[in-house]
Amino acid sequence: MTTTLSRSPRRRTVVALSVVLIVLIAFVVRLVDIQVVNAREHVDESLAMGLQNSRVEYASRGSIVDENGVTLASSVHRYDVQVDPMLAAQGLVSRDDDGTTRVEATWSDLAAKIADILGEDPATVEKVVTDAVAVDPASRYAIIAKDVSTEQYRGLADLGLPFLVFPPKAGRVYPDGAVGGNLLGFVGGDGQALAGLELADDSCLASQDGKVVFQQGRDGVVLPGTEVQTEPAVDGGTLKLTIDRDLQWYMGQLIAEQVQNTGAVRGAITVVEAKTGKVRALAEYPTVDPNDPTATPEDERGSWTFTDPVEPGSTFKALTAAIGLDSGSFAEGTTVTASSSETLRGGARVTDAFAHGANNYTLTGVLIDSSNVGISKFAEMIPAQTRFDYLQKFGIGSTTAIDFPGESAGILHPVGDWGDQTFYNTAFGQGLAVTIPQLVSAYQTIANGGVRVPLSLVESCTAADGTVTDVPSTEGQRVVSADTATKVSQMLENVATQGTLASQVSIPGYRVAIKTGTGEKTDPATGAYKPDAYFTTMIGFAPADDPQYIVSVNLDEPRTVKSSAATAPAFQKALTQVLKNYRVIPSGTTSPELPKFG
Repeated sequence: MTTTLSRSPRRRTVVALSVVLIVLIAFVVRLVDIQVVNAREHVDESLAMGLQNSRVEYASRGSIVDENGVTLASSVHRYDVQVDPMLAAQGLVSRDDDGTTRVEATWSDLAAKIADILGEDPATVEKVVTDAVAVDPASRYAIIAKDVSTEQYRGLADLGLPFLVFPPKAGRVYPDGAVGGNLLGFVGGDGQALAGLELADDSCLASQDGKVVFQQGRDGVVLPGTEVQTEPAVDGGTLKLTIDRDLQWYMGQLIAEQVQNTGAVRGAITVVEAKTGKVRALAEYPTVDPNDPTATPEDERGSWTFTDPVEPGSTFKALTAAIGLDSGSFAEGTTVTASSSETLRGGARVTDAFAHGANNYTLTGVLIDSSNVGISKFAEMIPAQTRFDYLQKFGIGSTTAIDFPGESAGILHPVGDWGDQTFYNTAFGQGLAVTIPQLVSAYQTIANGGVRVPLSLVESCTAADGTVTDVPSTEGQRVVSADTATKVSQMLENVATQGTLASQVSIPGYRVAIKTGTGEKTDPATGAYKPDAYFTTMIGFAPADDPQYIVSVNLDEPRTVKSSAATAPAFQKALTQVLKNYRVIPSGTTSPELPKFG
């Protein structure tokens, strides 16, 4: 009897535990069925009930920085303030323990708080909801404000109102305003790249927005633990430029001053590193402030240095000299007899800018006096096809490696289209057209011992995951021999020491090589040259004994001084600043004096 009684409680305990275990297993099986086996079915059911929602997880467009990592363009977040009118109209509601609801704050009270943060009239904010509900009592969407600051967003978020949402929007900021604006370009209000490097390198800078899915109660409150990131947000990469921000600023100020002083239509200063082809500054005036591009006329928002080719004038004489020497068509000591105006082969008429008798010019003398007739007679010694082929090697007639949006290839007609006049004109920079970067690239070739290195504006692109791409090529192409480049460089030094602008371009302690050019301008309406309108250039490099930097100063239709002398003050200041900025060691020797006449 005692044994039977003692076993009964034990059996009851085992039975109870078994029942609990069975129930527990049933719950687990059901839980697995709901969350794993039939999860998709239940998600679909929740979607059908309108309980699931999603939001965009915004990524940031990449930054643009200069060669030293200084930010030139970056993204900031602005926020729209969206409201659910149906819920807002009910005010801020709380639920008591017995299940009843009560209003803690009316919409009118809340609208006043929102308006205070936004700096708006409370009646205006209140009207957004009342108007929406008046049209549709079940309205679930209205906009209270757009593009509010991060500070305002945080103030509104701290109110904890479940019927307010704040979708972020990427905004673009250019901290230095118009500094480099012609190169940087800009984006539209929707964040789409529209111009400049923003457009050219959009594949580097563009971001990819993500997506977050969540469950939401009927009162608009997100259910805890239901947020799932279904698509990750990926920020854009960092675009590092070859530009030096401080140097770019200085050149921008300098060219603005020179354009205004000479009454020119526009101007540009370009600085390129001789041994690498890296563009350290390219300043234009007028330029554009990417923060407000619409404040600038549409035709001034781009970079005309890349898009608008011009006749380079006498700067081309250095190329003709290099081609003739390198091809063996003539030697350094060859001379020609040239007057200030002559009729040449086929009746072509060539005239110099100043009157003079018959001079027995050396090649150096032709460059010093910038004689059109003299260089034409040297050009007669070079086969036309040879000259054309060399010009192509110098990069004339094709876009640069920068491939800037809208960049022009310039104009270089095939030899078959050259008449006698064109044959001579192309020797001194007429009858063809180049962009400023093309001309600078040609002079970079001479400064770099005859090796042309592709120009570059972009140093690299670093993606969000650290991957580095878009590193510019440093592989150059030999165009002329090192000996030819040295000889032409020394001739250009003598232009700087013996020419009419010698006192204006000298820099104490440095050997400087220069060439000027005054190109005539074509009137688009008539196709003929515009009277008394010129595009002036001074281009050169230093130290000439070991070239480090090329500087080009360009003025479009200067009025106070219409010759290349208009560019001399800015050129001297620009080159001096470049040498100082990069701490270039002064020359240890003086320029060799070469004879003008034979």
